[in-house]
Amino acid sequence: MAPWLAALVILCLGVAQNALAQGGLPEGISLPTALRVQAPGWWPTKGEAARDEYIGSAVCAKCHAEKAAVYPTTAMAHASSSAAASEMLRQHSDVSLQFGPYHYEIETAQKSVVKISDDKSSLSEDLLWALGAGHMGQTYLYQQNGSFYEGHVSFYSVPPALDVTPGQPRTTPQSLEDAAGRRLSSDEAHLCFACHTTASTTKNQFDPGNLVPGVTCEGCHGPGASHAALAHSGSDEPGLILNPSRLDRVASVDFCGACHRTWEDVVAGGLTRAGVFNVRFAPYRLENSKCWKKGDRRITCVACHDPHQPLVRDAASYDSRCLACHSGAIAKSTTDKGTSAKKTTSARLKGVCPVGRSNCVACHMPIVEPPNLHSAFTDHWIRIVRKGAPYPE
Repeated sequence: MAPWLAALVILCLGVAQNALAQGGLPEGISLPTALRVQAPGWWPTKGEAARDEYIGSAVCAKCHAEKAAVYPTTAMAHASSSAAASEMLRQHSDVSLQFGPYHYEIETAQKSVVKISDDKSSLSEDLLWALGAGHMGQTYLYQQNGSFYEGHVSFYSVPPALDVTPGQPRTTPQSLEDAAGRRLSSDEAHLCFACHTTASTTKNQFDPGNLVPGVTCEGCHGPGASHAALAHSGSDEPGLILNPSRLDRVASVDFCGACHRTWEDVVAGGLTRAGVFNVRFAPYRLENSKCWKKGDRRITCVACHDPHQPLVRDAASYDSRCLACHSGAIAKSTTDKGTSAKKTTSARLKGVCPVGRSNCVACHMPIVEPPNLHSAFTDHWIRIVRKGAPYPE
């Protein structure tokens, strides 16, 4: 990290920690998720509420039927499942991979089992959880002696096959145990489940035995028991639940960044030099954009993505968002009757594209394919992409 950037991070954290000590957090500063969850009120991945404060999406649907009807088709709704219930594994019930001297095979019937062998011995592990909706792939967890392990191989959609799990080394494992997977620290396990499930931690105690698979309504809006009770009482303003649309623009992006990595999470985690792999962290990439730095409140994750709807992959569908700012409207000044005051009814906007007015993101938010991830990601660092220019980190 550059010295000036490290100093800025330390300064911002100091301001935020002082504000938190006084009962709040400052607006307009990206913060690490670990600090966000310490503040009063709900935040994604927070685990202080009791389990009985969660009422389930079926109750939410009684008042929010339109959103509830569509949300189950989203990737977030299927961010996790038991391995045995994984649709991806059921469709590919017997898959294998040869990686160095190790042979991997995942079989799914009544349960899912990964088998690892070399020319001398073998072992097998019952897979418990499948993380990921399967649009790009899935990673699997198993358990030993009370600890969760991340499988060394994951299943990828394109091509449909096993390969090494993202973030794990592609070097040859030293033993069968290493070839099976890596042990997750307590913090890692808590965060994996916090982002892929709902209510895995309650009363600040990790309790995966009583979680709800996937990110449900309450995974983003917070536990709904008090909110529902007040609504059923006839109150015009049921409140007691978080509406993310009311957050300031930085907090809004940090909100999504609780799982997709805030700018501060990436910087503090040393991931700014991860090369093309940090394209996965959309909030970080977005906040490096020149247009973000101008402070326009319209530039947030939810300005383009409705979390209640499936991800829209048609590039042209985003044009209206781009042209809302880059329309090239010319200022028109009029004089109020009886006064000499002039008022502007529209303003000329800078940065109008000289090339075209359609498929904006296809040029200004290029598709990046990190090696070995078998997936393509839209780079949210909005910019003029020049041919041959290096990937900005």
